[in-house]
Amino acid sequence: MDVESKKPKENKPEEKKEEKPAPKDILVESRHSVKIGGSIVKYTVITGTMIVKEEVNDKEKDAEIEKPRAQMFFVAYIKDGVKDKAKRPITFSFNGGPGSSSVWLHMGVLGPRRVALTEEGEMPPPPFHLTDNPYSILDQTDLVFIDPMSTGYSRPVEGEKSAEWHTFSKDIQSIGDFIRLYTTRYNRWLSPKFLAGESYGTTRAAGLSGYLQNRHGMFLNGLLLISAVLDFTTLDFNLNNDLPYILFLPAYTAAAWYHRKLNFTAPLQTAMQEAEEFAMGEYASALLKGASLTPEERANIVEKLSRYTGVSQQFIERSNLRILDQHYFKELLRERGKTVGRLDSRFTGIDRIGVTSVPEYDPLFAQVSGPYTAAFNDYIRTELKFETDLPYEILSDKVWQNWSYGYFQNQYVNVAETLRSAMTFNKYLKVFIANGYYDLGTPYFATEYTLNHLGLDESLRKNIRMAYYAAGHMMYIHLPSLKKMKADMTKFIKDAS
Repeated sequence: MDVESKKPKENKPEEKKEEKPAPKDILVESRHSVKIGGSIVKYTVITGTMIVKEEVNDKEKDAEIEKPRAQMFFVAYIKDGVKDKAKRPITFSFNGGPGSSSVWLHMGVLGPRRVALTEEGEMPPPPFHLTDNPYSILDQTDLVFIDPMSTGYSRPVEGEKSAEWHTFSKDIQSIGDFIRLYTTRYNRWLSPKFLAGESYGTTRAAGLSGYLQNRHGMFLNGLLLISAVLDFTTLDFNLNNDLPYILFLPAYTAAAWYHRKLNFTAPLQTAMQEAEEFAMGEYASALLKGASLTPEERANIVEKLSRYTGVSQQFIERSNLRILDQHYFKELLRERGKTVGRLDSRFTGIDRIGVTSVPEYDPLFAQVSGPYTAAFNDYIRTELKFETDLPYEILSDKVWQNWSYGYFQNQYVNVAETLRSAMTFNKYLKVFIANGYYDLGTPYFATEYTLNHLGLDESLRKNIRMAYYAAGHMMYIHLPSLKKMKADMTKFIKDAS
């Protein structure tokens, strides 16, 4: 017999698992003032991360519990001295990407502080700085800038993986749930509510108009859509999709007009109107005919395409009448050794090699990325007093390179129907859309096409308001356009509140 087996067993106390502290909100308040429209506006800024929870089933407790999932970063600007919150609008704002932080709308147009660029929107010599924004809409509405997951300082809580949020559906859910949480905690359910989005942020805003209404019973007063894309059919250049070639044409004309590449003289509006008529008429018909075009018809289309785009007939022939956007950025000024910008065709770039088919970089992003990054990183610590050693993810390629549109499997991404449905269910929902003539990322004519095919009842069409600016995707970096945007958005918010 084993001698050791005769020894009595010791009763060791059970080791308790050390519980990790629950993640908490990290919020900082600061007070400031700014002069807008000749009047001083005093305001409080709430900066930090808010813990967003989700209801999950706890198998051990056999019950539904709230589990912390994400730390969402936001910056909220609240006007001081407002006695009745129900009369004070609030606007939730975000940018696009997907994978972009909210810094562009925040520090470019809506917020009380603005990144200092030249009047045309060019980068000044470094180091960079901020300036007061006398064109902020803080005098009209409180502002909450939200950074989606993995952008800005937004991160999952410990033990969660960020990739789960990098999808169309989860993105809308998480932003929508944050908006509900903020609205509840800060008692804004009775306030007029707006969403402001830029680029993919307009896709998100349209999706949220349905999600907030259907999931949380939150009815919005309005959407401010800057450089909108609601139907990706209008933007995705594919072998089986001729639509973008038609809808980009007037914006090509604007770019060629700006760089004096058109072979005729006309005001910008006249040239674009001619291009629009040609695009929707002869050009659309020619693309539909395909190989059945007669040689005479084809020659006519080649000549007119060259007229309205500023590129050679030989290039158009080699392109089979279809000018890809990336090719156009390279081709328009190839003889000058320059490229034109996708986000703003007023700006030009210089590639190492002039014979490649696509440009190496976007000239507009090269102008704004440095100033916005430096200015925000200084602003958040020195003025808003929020400190963290995390990098502020201005634009994360980890997000957009791995983004999932699984919700739209085997079809183009399209939230136009969500918007139509939301506007039909809520007949007071109004939409403001800002378009840049020189935007070759989300061209104005594609947006017009989407709205013309929205299927919205005639009685509701007056709820959509379009505005146009002599700049590009980020039209607000152009000071004359920023001034006009201020006036346009102020009127819209007053009318919709």
